[in-house]
Amino acid sequence: MKSLITILAATGALLASPIAAGAPPAPPVPHFGAVVSLSDAANQPDPAIAYRVVFDIDAAASDKSAPHPSLVKVARFLNLLATKGVRPRDGDVVAIVHGPATPSIMTHEAHKERFGTENPNQALIAELEAAGAQVHVCGQALHAQKIAASEVAPQVTVDLAALTTLATLQLRGFALIAD
Repeated sequence: MKSLITILAATGALLASPIAAGAPPAPPVPHFGAVVSLSDAANQPDPAIAYRVVFDIDAAASDKSAPHPSLVKVARFLNLLATKGVRPRDGDVVAIVHGPATPSIMTHEAHKERFGTENPNQALIAELEAAGAQVHVCGQALHAQKIAASEVAPQVTVDLAALTTLATLQLRGFALIAD
């Protein structure tokens, strides 16, 4: 009888929780890109739109010990969409990293060897991947910066070039969000 009372009490607590009361869904990237829901603001995410977006990430991070702000922007975008229940299909949000931003996609070991610290972007990249976003890196930038393919985090796709990725995705209907 005691376990039945415990189950009924737990059920009552769940029914009274904010989730049951219609709270917004949990953010798809829970540890990065925090947002505030502003229900009266203009230009809310539209559930009728199939969001296909490519983020052009080429600026260096000013703080090598913190997640790259432009990768955090990708997380914020996904979390903003989620405030209205919008979730892009897997692969419809792509971040292409190149230029001075390239080291942000390195493995912990390679980053530590080059900069003295583990890569602060690894957890963020893993959460982006879990949310269906893809992180790509420019193969030309890797070559120019002498970063071997073995030094690229396993969740990151190596592309021929950011130039071709950006052109191809935009021609396929992806919106561009520049750094």
